[in-house]
Amino acid sequence: MSEDALNLRDAVTPDDAGMPEVSPQPLEPALLPLLAGQPCDAFAVLGPHRDVSGWRHTVYLPGARQVEAQLAEGAWRAMQRGAAEGLFQLRTGQRGTGLLRIQWPDGTQEVEDAYAFGTQLDDGELQRLRDGNPDAVRRSLGAVTATCEGVPGVRFAVWAPNASRVAVVGDFNSWDQRRHPMRLRHDAGVWELFLPRAKAGARYKFALTAADGQSVVLKADPLARACELPPDTASRVSAPCAHVWKDAAWMAHRALAPGQAISVYEVHAGSWRHDATGAPLDWNALGDQLIPYVTGLGFTHIELLPVSEHPFGGSWGYQPLGLYAPTARYGRPQDFAAFVDRCHAAGLGVIIDWVGAHFPTDAHGMNRFDGTALYEHDDPRLGLHPDWNTLIYNYGRAEVAAFLIGSALEWIDRFHVDGLRVDAVASMLYRDYSRAEGEWLPNVNGGRENLEAVAFLRQLNDAIRARFPDVLVMAEESTAWPGVTAPTAAQGLGFTHKWNMGWMHDTLAYLHRDPIHRAHHHGEMTFSAIYAFSERFILPLSHDEVVHGKGSLLAKMPGDRSQQFANLRACYGFMWAHPGSKLLFMGGEFAQPAEWNHDAALDWAAAADPAHAGMARLVGDLNRLLQQEPSLRLANDSEAGFEWSVSDDHRNSVLAFVRHAPDGQGRSTLVVCNFTPVARDGYLLGVPSAGEWSEILNTDSAHYGGGNVGNAGRVSTIDRPMHGHAQSLPLTLPPLSVIYLQAAE
Repeated sequence: MSEDALNLRDAVTPDDAGMPEVSPQPLEPALLPLLAGQPCDAFAVLGPHRDVSGWRHTVYLPGARQVEAQLAEGAWRAMQRGAAEGLFQLRTGQRGTGLLRIQWPDGTQEVEDAYAFGTQLDDGELQRLRDGNPDAVRRSLGAVTATCEGVPGVRFAVWAPNASRVAVVGDFNSWDQRRHPMRLRHDAGVWELFLPRAKAGARYKFALTAADGQSVVLKADPLARACELPPDTASRVSAPCAHVWKDAAWMAHRALAPGQAISVYEVHAGSWRHDATGAPLDWNALGDQLIPYVTGLGFTHIELLPVSEHPFGGSWGYQPLGLYAPTARYGRPQDFAAFVDRCHAAGLGVIIDWVGAHFPTDAHGMNRFDGTALYEHDDPRLGLHPDWNTLIYNYGRAEVAAFLIGSALEWIDRFHVDGLRVDAVASMLYRDYSRAEGEWLPNVNGGRENLEAVAFLRQLNDAIRARFPDVLVMAEESTAWPGVTAPTAAQGLGFTHKWNMGWMHDTLAYLHRDPIHRAHHHGEMTFSAIYAFSERFILPLSHDEVVHGKGSLLAKMPGDRSQQFANLRACYGFMWAHPGSKLLFMGGEFAQPAEWNHDAALDWAAAADPAHAGMARLVGDLNRLLQQEPSLRLANDSEAGFEWSVSDDHRNSVLAFVRHAPDGQGRSTLVVCNFTPVARDGYLLGVPSAGEWSEILNTDSAHYGGGNVGNAGRVSTIDRPMHGHAQSLPLTLPPLSVIYLQAAE
């Protein structure tokens, strides 16, 4: 035992000199299950109990050499050894204070008897837990530092209704499963125990005995607020977050006004940049380096790949087991809180990826937590993801839904995050997701929809909206499910945004083609306009597109090196002009040459190369235009904000469209795309107003690494009807480029 864990007072000699000689008491039958580590009501046999002859105090402390109990007015009485090792008893005429003085082989500990304390959770809270109240889950379950009857300690509580015995083990009891069996609160299936003098930082797990009374497993706490650094798997007692928040002004004004720009920089914290030793940066170093980098590029938000605790780093966080705990890989929970606070001070919102779709099968996790399929479905046709070999939550169980919703609220409330991106929503919505015929079960109506998951997602979004109406909740949803961003009152799912996976796949598929073939696939670039306003969309170029052999964004582009850069610059020009908010994975801003490797830092040497640095300058200017120009952001969700000028010039692979600002709120922006490596002089484009037009952005600018072909910043109309307008612009279209133009004021 460590000195800190035991609160040692005095050193003792290694022999038994001076210990009183006492006669062992006969062993009572009621103690036999306790001593055997079998299911029993520990509170019925341990602690102080009154009978006809007075008070009897019983403790079970395997390994203890001598125990004394404190009576009234500070008097101490030696407890008699019982008939089994570690068993001590005392009969007195008074109850005593519950304070014990225990002599261990390596020192003396003074601590209150855990079995002298009463129940911890009141009946009302147990009812709320049973009803599936997320706030009750957050308040009551897990390891909570508390004071009980004036004594500081930790209250442990865990939901395990089908276990026949649960004990808490950890640094405070030498991980001895015999020492601290917990009390079962039958109404809610919750086990509880107050451990006096236990401290924040202590490692712990739960030892759960299955219903058969024999099978015992050690499990981490699903509600742990802190965990050991992987690959170690214990939970840690976490004190209330010590961070003092300074973001009151941000929190008061973060509600998004209609049309406010959203441009997201997606980050895997462990591989953005490494320190001089080759180790990932911690939250403090990320605050020093990442925040000014992202603000310098003009992004409005950082989105972090999952930072919930997860056992396998190669999952990038998408297989979490600690849904309430920031991973220990980058520091303490308060360090993460400080990072978020620093983002807010710099004007950056923070979005985290949140995974409620599945969890891994690791033995220390939630898999058959109490010996039964508690969090998951028992039938693999409902409860096992074939793609990831992970387990699917039982969304129809009130306690499971409350656990998940409580986690989402915890990140928003405790850590002030500004948004959640909900991973793998498509896999939640369909029972037959990635399953062949016969590998899934239909719903009660005979359909493929996961009705329980649909109800859960609506409940999740309603809970967030009710408490935090200014928080973003984004769905990674790749199907045509209707109403993902519609209100739940209108039978929608209630998300604020949906990732536009169709736009992403079509755009990358088109740009991957040799330009000579693009004329035959023109619809891949025009189709997204048909449904662009059916949801509130995020346009993502995410981490999923630059891993698993897919290559980097730059490597996807055809042609020689200069054409690859030109194609990618044109891709970004089209993306930032297209209706919808923006998301770009780290490294994309400077055209990372190789695909992402989560074990290595980004290629910062390449980032300093002129061609790569030019790409970063383009991304920065696109972000600044997005925030400055009302036409590019104020009507993202309205068909009135978008108008085709040229959509059918497949022969030349040219697209042109206008982004309109609402009346009186700014000038319209004309966007012209040339997706061939051929410059086009005198390309006529009809426009609604005569006069001079300014070229406000050209992706072929030498400033971005291009060839500097264009319109020298300005071009004037000619009196020639075209595209339904009386005036035309004779434009020079640079090769593989996108240009933005506005009528001069």
